[in-house]
Amino acid sequence: MTAPLVDVRAVSHRFGQHTVLRNVSLQIEPGSYTILLGPSGSGKTTLLSILGGFVTPSQGKVLIRGEDCTAMPPAKRPTTTVFQDYALFPHMSVGSNVGFGLRMQGVDAATRTARARDALALVGLATAFDKKPHQLSGGQRQRVALARALVVEPAVLLLDEPLGALDLKLRRQMQDELKAIQKRVGTAFIHVTHDQEEAMALADHCVVMNAGRIEDEGPPERVYARPATHFSATFMGESTLISGTVAAAKHGTITVATQVGPLSLPGTQPAGTTVALAVRPEHLVLGATDGAVRLGMATVRDVVFQGSFKRVLAVSEKDPALHFIARVPAAAVVQPGDIVAVSCDAGDVILLAG
Repeated sequence: MTAPLVDVRAVSHRFGQHTVLRNVSLQIEPGSYTILLGPSGSGKTTLLSILGGFVTPSQGKVLIRGEDCTAMPPAKRPTTTVFQDYALFPHMSVGSNVGFGLRMQGVDAATRTARARDALALVGLATAFDKKPHQLSGGQRQRVALARALVVEPAVLLLDEPLGALDLKLRRQMQDELKAIQKRVGTAFIHVTHDQEEAMALADHCVVMNAGRIEDEGPPERVYARPATHFSATFMGESTLISGTVAAAKHGTITVATQVGPLSLPGTQPAGTTVALAVRPEHLVLGATDGAVRLGMATVRDVVFQGSFKRVLAVSEKDPALHFIARVPAAAVVQPGDIVAVSCDAGDVILLAG
């Protein structure tokens, strides 16, 4: 088995008395697109800063290409960082901005120019070489920052919420372009965001962080469909959560006592185990159905049209504290005040530790 490109070993970090990372271990494979996903304060940006050499961890090690880079300054390690504000030099031309890292490496002017032009062509800005940053749009400046980072051919490209300053349409366009560029150059990208949709659109390796720890990691499809923890189930997309206790277990089927009644589900948890049941919005069925798991009746409280679907919030008749979140077709006829049956397929219920 080949060694990982990046190997983070038991890294912890404190700012004064405040601990922001707690025993984080993570491996990044060559050519992967890794997303560090989490809310503000989860530690994702601090971890990125440690990978880039801007912060030295209080404990643990960071190895890149098998070399201990824990205390190595940013300019010495095989990484470059793209910041949210792009950090372009306003007095320099676009070409000079892109070639700046090569200049710091002592690369001659002719080679710098040629490589900067190639990098700009890679990001679709071949004609912008002689322009100044202020003459470009936000999306174009973001591409210049990307070209400047890639031109020095780093082993790892670090991106700190690079799309955060862009509007929705441009952000989605840049997501497509980032993924295409990453596949073309083959460099490992590590990208920080708090946007779940961005994570699912870009990542082949998704790392969900919370309170300085890694809660879950893996392919985004797995993290979404079968989250490992309660936090992952609620942060990586929405879920309806139902608490319960396993009342009986037999032959791969468990009966869970919940606030909406006993539910029979596939599982092997022993009797007495406290569990949480999570159901994604697209798996909840509203209205009469032959669904295997019936979750009772509910009153529709809110309906939000979101283009290709409607997001429906309904409150359980048995337990007003239980809110069902459902996604139904845009053409579905449903409105506040409707009383509907709620159900789902047993195979779509995610079993989590209570």
